[in-house]
Amino acid sequence: MAGAATGAEVVFSRSGPVCAIYPIFCNRSPPPLICAEWRKDSVMAFELPALTYAYEALEPHIDAQTMHLHHDKHHQTYVDNANAAVAKAPELAGKTPEELLSNLAAVPEAVRTAIRNNVGGHFNHSIFWTLMGPNGGHPSGAIAEAIKSTFGDQAQFQEKFNDAGLKQFGSGWAWLALGPSGLQVLSTANQDSPVSQGLKPILLNDVWEHAYYLKYQNRRAEYLKSWWSVVNWAEVNKRYELALKK
Repeated sequence: MAGAATGAEVVFSRSGPVCAIYPIFCNRSPPPLICAEWRKDSVMAFELPALTYAYEALEPHIDAQTMHLHHDKHHQTYVDNANAAVAKAPELAGKTPEELLSNLAAVPEAVRTAIRNNVGGHFNHSIFWTLMGPNGGHPSGAIAEAIKSTFGDQAQFQEKFNDAGLKQFGSGWAWLALGPSGLQVLSTANQDSPVSQGLKPILLNDVWEHAYYLKYQNRRAEYLKSWWSVVNWAEVNKRYELALKK
């Protein structure tokens, strides 16, 4: 089973490349959170990452039925479709999601839309699962300081982030991303990722209806507000510190 993942910098060792940030592929169970090895000279399929918490662990903010459907069905569909797209373009085999999404112009036109949508869906969701957990909490460390210096305080940041998610028309994501000028909040449509804009994802929330509709129906604003209770700030801070080093 694949470990929970983001796009990753790859460092080569005698046994093959080693993920230095977060794993895309992992054959260990339970999966490690920080690094995994995978061989670039073998054909690796994208795999659904295992959750590191129970489906009901995010209750009452995200219900267990939504987690089952979202992770086991929706994310699995992106994985299956991503593998089907890569199978049609063998030259893409072995590339990480981040490599593909950061240079979509290099992807063959015949599969570009499928890669953008489905590898994007796999990439986004794989980060999403790792940045939630049952204990919630508040930002600390480097990310807390960066939020304060960029947005004024946590309340102003959350308001700006929620606003991005609320105003995203139709399906998409709200993001906190790191760019050359520092942290920024943005939204993307469908399964588009900030990596396609040269940005590094730090935090994200899914505003596709399948992420919240069973519990919140059309009350996206209520979902966005409640979601902060399950943000795993330790992992967010880890992503931020590692992004600064890339």
